[in-house]
Amino acid sequence: MNNRSGIASGPVPAIPDERDIADAADVFGLLADPGRLRLLAALRAGELKVGELAGIIGLSESATSHALRLLRAHRVVEVRRAGRMAYYRLADLHVSQLLDTALAHAGHTELMHPEREGGAR
Repeated sequence: MNNRSGIASGPVPAIPDERDIADAADVFGLLADPGRLRLLAALRAGELKVGELAGIIGLSESATSHALRLLRAHRVVEVRRAGRMAYYRLADLHVSQLLDTALAHAGHTELMHPEREGGAR
């Protein structure tokens, strides 16, 4: 049956606990930065070193290392050490799926932002 808003009513979905909501908000906050998002997009192809990532995404090695520390602290990326070298990769399939979904959504929508050059007026 429809409610007054015209939306079909049904069972109320379970709401995650506050800690899970806060953790998810932290992850979305990390993904809201274009530099970190470019870094994660580059890691979809597999493991890369800091210098390689910096070159691909156009950030300094210092900025790339800082972004990786943040992402690693939130279990978005993992590191594998081989001697003195550190290789970064997406932490798990969930991160890859989240990234793929976000990029697919961005690719199929035509949201225009008036504040951006060329946006809808």
